[in-house]
Amino acid sequence: MSKRVRPVLVALATLVVAVAATVILQQDGSDNNTSTPTATAPASEPSRHSDLPTVSVQELPNEAVEVLALLEDDGPFAYPQDGGIFQNREGILPSRGSSHYREYTVETPGSPDRGARRIVAGADGERYYTDDHYESFREIVS
Repeated sequence: MSKRVRPVLVALATLVVAVAATVILQQDGSDNNTSTPTATAPASEPSRHSDLPTVSVQELPNEAVEVLALLEDDGPFAYPQDGGIFQNREGILPSRGSSHYREYTVETPGSPDRGARRIVAGADGERYYTDDHYESFREIVS
């Protein structure tokens, strides 16, 4: 065995023993009730991306739910502007990179144009709803 290989093998063997000892100690600690409990978030608590007010999918108008379904399927969307970059000029949404957010039209029944309702989707999977053309937002939660 070369002089270069031996120290590497010794280090690997030491690492294997340390990992095995850690696993054994963790298993021993889980068999008794003396371990310190850890705090975890309730499973029903949705993941949040902002401190904005929330709106559940069930509370959204049907047209917004349809847009969410289209987002899952990558379209097709009704308007050529849909999927365009939302620049967050109002500064209401959390500050992110310049192309982080995309906007999508939520049809407004009876409106002669695109109306004021939008869903803004973030690159990290977050979704926001506005029904007043960016004056306010609510984060969409399950």
